[in-house]
Amino acid sequence: MRLIYIVEDHQVIREGVRRYLELSGYSVLGFGTLKTAEQAISVRKPDLIIQDVMLPDGDGFEFIEKLRKSMDVTVIFMTAKIAEDDRIHGFELGADDYICKPFSPKELVLRVQALFRRMDAAASSEKESTLLKIKAGSGLMEFDPEAHILKVDGEDVNLTSAEWRILSLLIQNMSRIMSRSDILKECFDYDSESYDRIADTHIKNLRAKLGPYPWIETVRGYGYRFIGYITSDNN
Repeated sequence: MRLIYIVEDHQVIREGVRRYLELSGYSVLGFGTLKTAEQAISVRKPDLIIQDVMLPDGDGFEFIEKLRKSMDVTVIFMTAKIAEDDRIHGFELGADDYICKPFSPKELVLRVQALFRRMDAAASSEKESTLLKIKAGSGLMEFDPEAHILKVDGEDVNLTSAEWRILSLLIQNMSRIMSRSDILKECFDYDSESYDRIADTHIKNLRAKLGPYPWIETVRGYGYRFIGYITSDNN
């Protein structure tokens, strides 16, 4: 059973979301402060954190940013901070989704279910995969979906789950232009042009982690394309 933590100081919202998720078959724990959530995470890492931003003992954005320095966690921000810059900041921190208050609990459950389906689908496809050695210019990328390992020029690269899905999509469609809408639909189940900046934000984060070589090309007016070719010494 999937374990979900809800970090939300408003008790009515926290308990309402918890009940909806439990009725959908998830194990759910709720926390009203960052301190109690941090204590629980140190004991057991959840499969998903649904994170409010404005908490009585701190900022949810800062909490997740700090948490990501020590572990890879799957996060949905659930907040009244609805400005586009706030949403973009949430995704820059590696959020897998961002839900603005007020919201429908049913919509939240559907978002959670869709997120876990994407994670399961990625895990299933990875089991059938092997290590890929990809060259582009002087750069060498070692991409192992089965072991969930990525190396660039021999150095380990740690990605969020959202970044991993996007990179996997680009590599699977190597040399093909993927539009922003393709990325949003395949990786996030979004189909609105208003979320285009989210795709751009994740690509920017990916590029920063992949190093100086331009593995991902911007095709102006169309989208993005992964640059590289699979070498002949793949096992």
